[in-house]
Amino acid sequence: MYRQTKNYENLQKRIFDGVEEYGIPQIQPTQYKECGWIGFNYARSEKDRSGKGVHFFLDDYQFNVIWQSPDKYLDMFRQFTHVMSPDFSTYTDFPKAIQIYNHYRKHWVGAYLQENGVNVIPTISWSTPDSFEWCFDGEPVGGVVAVSSVGAANSRAKKELFLAGYNEMMDRLQPEMILFMGKVSEEISGNIVQIKAFHNRFDEMKER
Repeated sequence: MYRQTKNYENLQKRIFDGVEEYGIPQIQPTQYKECGWIGFNYARSEKDRSGKGVHFFLDDYQFNVIWQSPDKYLDMFRQFTHVMSPDFSTYTDFPKAIQIYNHYRKHWVGAYLQENGVNVIPTISWSTPDSFEWCFDGEPVGGVVAVSSVGAANSRAKKELFLAGYNEMMDRLQPEMILFMGKVSEEISGNIVQIKAFHNRFDEMKER
């Protein structure tokens, strides 16, 4: 049926040309300005936003609102040094359609924020090697990317999947810098800048 208005899945706001088979919105490369990092769940209550960046290495329910109401957060995000593209999950046990949908959502939000004056750093994620067919679509070649290895060391299988995707990312995207949250194993290569969220630093101080 013909739709009179494009009022579905944010299409009323923006339809990007997109790249490759699934029309994934393209995120442009950016340069890194050193900053501290807080999770999106802390961003709204953060008063001193200068010199800080926002990450989405959280459970999806904590940031689904950015997909539901992206315009609500534009002014806030512009006050931060960087904002990562939202890391909607692509778990290996998710149906392929959901994984691709979450990759699309990550890129729609990232491209939309970037278009509206937010300094976006692309978050790279993958699933099984089959996901390599689409999980790097729309990512910039060169520039800065962000990844998280949190949870990847829980088993040998998870570690192997992480390393396979990481190496594929390095081959395809050739990033000049990788912002890395989590443990950096000896197999990891590249220009790594290991980051920690501010609340993690506070937790460490309390334990001392």
